[in-house]
Amino acid sequence: MIFLASFDPLVGLISILAILAIAVSYVLKKIKQPFIIGYILMGIMLGQTEFIQDAEAIHRLGELGIILLMFFIGMEISLPDLVKKWKIAIIGTSMQIALSVAMLLILGFFFDWNIKRSIILGFVIALSSSAIVIKLLSDKELIDTKLGQNILSILLTQDILIVPLLILTSFMGGEQISTSSAILMIIGGALIVAILVYIFKKQTIILPFSKGLEEDHELQVFVAILSCFGFALLTSLFGLSGALGAFIGGMVMHAGKSTDWIHDVLHSLRVLFVAFFFIGIGLQIDFTFVWENLREISIVLIMVYLTNHAINSFILKLFGNTWREAILGGSILGQIGELSFLISLSAFNLGILARYGYNFTISLISLTMIISPFWVGLTELFLKKYKLPS
Repeated sequence: MIFLASFDPLVGLISILAILAIAVSYVLKKIKQPFIIGYILMGIMLGQTEFIQDAEAIHRLGELGIILLMFFIGMEISLPDLVKKWKIAIIGTSMQIALSVAMLLILGFFFDWNIKRSIILGFVIALSSSAIVIKLLSDKELIDTKLGQNILSILLTQDILIVPLLILTSFMGGEQISTSSAILMIIGGALIVAILVYIFKKQTIILPFSKGLEEDHELQVFVAILSCFGFALLTSLFGLSGALGAFIGGMVMHAGKSTDWIHDVLHSLRVLFVAFFFIGIGLQIDFTFVWENLREISIVLIMVYLTNHAINSFILKLFGNTWREAILGGSILGQIGELSFLISLSAFNLGILARYGYNFTISLISLTMIISPFWVGLTELFLKKYKLPS
């Protein structure tokens, strides 16, 4: 009785999550599948129980994982190489959004959806998941390759375009952005451009605190956290994405040649909080809703993968990749991304999406994330079986 009286539910939750993570990750490692699937499955399993009393807390922790992930992506980026490809990335991503909206408008006509819902779903399906794509690239050791760098260019462009997409969503919902908010966002955008131009011109930045950190591990921890979350806070204050700020912070650290010790300090935190993000996705899946709307969800799901795969393969071919590389890269970019949750939530809060439309998009996004590694696996089997021209 004394033992039960002193039991802390938080300790129990952490212990259960750790046990499930070890068990599921072990199985997935044996069958050579990404741990991402395991984290989502954990969320699904926990969502069917009463064990998780505060799912919102899991989602909040997951948001920290996205910020950390974007920070690490920034540390992998060479800005000069990225600048060389910006035209193709902007044109290609804009084309993808336009085609996605067009296809959803056609599909929405047959399902009797209103035009606004179709447009929102077009925005939603056009964005890939940075978290899943980076994990897949890392697992396949592709990040430092030409294909990996081109995929990162597309991801960065999508992350930047989330801002105008959210603004368009607000206009569609009848919400007027105040003059002060618009000015703040413009100033924030100008500040980001100024930082990027400075990095591009300098190539290498000498950080004022770098020498004093070489032997001080504790100080390294807090400087690394500030480097990541400080930039995220800065962009958030200007009404922009915190994840975008973390990405810029990572690029600054890359230019400062500080990536080695920051990686060592923050890597464990990234693993933990990214796991929370995917567990949170699993918690959101309502299987009753999915079953009741299986036909519509299945049709859109297939269309999402075929469309995203084809468009991204074409864009990667324009980047100079072989058809073999481009088709593999297209499969890696095939799923819907975590930033699409922001568009869905904004549309729901503005009344553009009713409860049905919101549940539909959440289910669709989550299912594409679960299927993603299997889709990539099928693509790899196809590429092994058939020889393609360069």
